Amino acid sequence: MQQRTLGSSGPVVSAIGLGCMGFSQGYGTVDDDESVASVHTAIDSGTTLFDTAQSYGGGHNERLLARALRDAGPDVRVATKFGIVRGENGVHLDAKPERVREYCDASLARLGREVIDLYYLHRVDPQVPIAETVGAMADLVGAGKVRHLGLSEVNPEQLAQAAAVHPIAAVQFEWSMLWREPENDVVPAARELGVGLVPYSPLGRGLLTATLTSDTVAASDFRRNDPRFSGENLANNLTQVAALRALAERLGITPGQLALAWLLAQGPDVVPIPGSRRAARIIENVAAAAIELDAEDRAELEKIVAAGWAGDRQSFAAHGTSRSDS
Repeated sequence: MQQRTLGSSGPVVSAIGLGCMGFSQGYGTVDDDESVASVHTAIDSGTTLFDTAQSYGGGHNERLLARALRDAGPDVRVATKFGIVRGENGVHLDAKPERVREYCDASLARLGREVIDLYYLHRVDPQVPIAETVGAMADLVGAGKVRHLGLSEVNPEQLAQAAAVHPIAAVQFEWSMLWREPENDVVPAARELGVGLVPYSPLGRGLLTATLTSDTVAASDFRRNDPRFSGENLANNLTQVAALRALAERLGITPGQLALAWLLAQGPDVVPIPGSRRAARIIENVAAAAIELDAEDRAELEKIVAAGWAGDRQSFAAHGTSRSDS
């Protein structure tokens, strides 16, 4: 698979990574053996970036990834996040500087690693200035516990404040044909600062694969609570998906591959992290890195995308940490 560099001097990773949250929560029944096999399939297919978080399954995801990557080669890069704390008393935000090293050490122990390749602030703690949190994260780099720093779901002002403290290799946010709002603010701000772009949910929480059914929507907490997957909004979006499927069929690829190829074509600084527990889907997603859309294809695709999708995305701020910690 082609390689891309995150940020001005960040890690070199596969053009498509693997988002691992679904191995532990959000998308139906958990099956550790299936998840481990899926990670191995991803490695065999050329994937080198694996994205997890301390909050995913309350630590389960990091322990699972440790098991799956036990015999992985030196090219594998692990990204994890802190700032969303999931425990017996529910979910809350905590990015206090004095707790950052503790959270990092706990993630290192669960991951079974000496160094975290890319350490993200999962969400900004409204009680703590982001510069103070990033200052504590920078101390981890100095201590040799972390190689590169990242941020998730920040606005341009927060990104600039963080970058003034320490270089930021990557910013993570939802971005797909289904949700393009970041193109108006976060994307240009990150590019001005030399920060890599890591879109999560690049397949529109599965909608852009053109394979969802009412059962799969109902089985997922993340989809069931998302306005884009209900009522008239879903009906409108499925019409859009039909147009996407028709173009994909003409090109001899799948709708999901077309959606990923569109994102990759947005620039060499884009590294999407689609998630899947199915080996076949992972292989399909990885193959999208080799697809090149010509000017005519991109123009036709842009017409489909510009036609509009219905429903606002599931908002972290509006719905709370328990429902949206991608």
